[in-house]
Amino acid sequence: MTRLTAALLLGAATALATPAMAFDLDAMSDAEKTAFGAAVRDYLMENPEVLVEAITVLETRQAQDASRGDLQLVQDNSEALFQDGYSWIGGNPEGDLTMVEFIDYRCGVCRQFNQEVHDAVEEDGNIRLILKEFPILGEESELSARYAISVHQLAGDEAYLAAHDALMALRGPVTDRALRDISEEIGIGSVDVLAHMQTDAVTGVLDRNRALAQVMAIQGTPTFVIGDQMLRGVPRVGVAQTIAQIRDSAN
Repeated sequence: MTRLTAALLLGAATALATPAMAFDLDAMSDAEKTAFGAAVRDYLMENPEVLVEAITVLETRQAQDASRGDLQLVQDNSEALFQDGYSWIGGNPEGDLTMVEFIDYRCGVCRQFNQEVHDAVEEDGNIRLILKEFPILGEESELSARYAISVHQLAGDEAYLAAHDALMALRGPVTDRALRDISEEIGIGSVDVLAHMQTDAVTGVLDRNRALAQVMAIQGTPTFVIGDQMLRGVPRVGVAQTIAQIRDSAN
């Protein structure tokens, strides 16, 4: 390596390590730029682990930035998340930790982890669970969400939970016949519930949920908000362990 390229690499490394120092490629001559580019390439070819380290650092910083952004989103939208006045609330309504889940009844992951969410809430015993319908997977998602909200508005919390679990377990298409069957299964009248599905009261809930999701940049289901933490997708370590970790971090 020539003295020139060595000096250029040293200058670049110093500038990268010290953000206050500027490394100005524009100040180089064409010959210096060519030499510098060749030197950087040779160095990276000989030391590819540097690229892996740099990518890891970049990903870590991006994750930290995203986490800080999500914390702010939860804080800015806490009333709409935790005190909207219309969403179903289960678990322990007086619990010391609130968990919100944005759901789509035709989302395979939501269906797969529905029981795990219930189990985690029951085992903890002190979680206030809020479910928000966020249908994004087509007409059957929309029908399912409208049915669940209609049941909640007309028949109350207990009927809603039964309808919620039945919709999560439904394997066939979502049709009027399927919804009537669910109504019969959970012991409520289907005529009024199905008629109520297209009312402004139901549409208003979906509109507010969608507006909240848009503000919070939620594009998929399930999305969880547990305390002040937002989790986009199912946590890798599981719902119960994630709850425990969030509790520990708050202490």
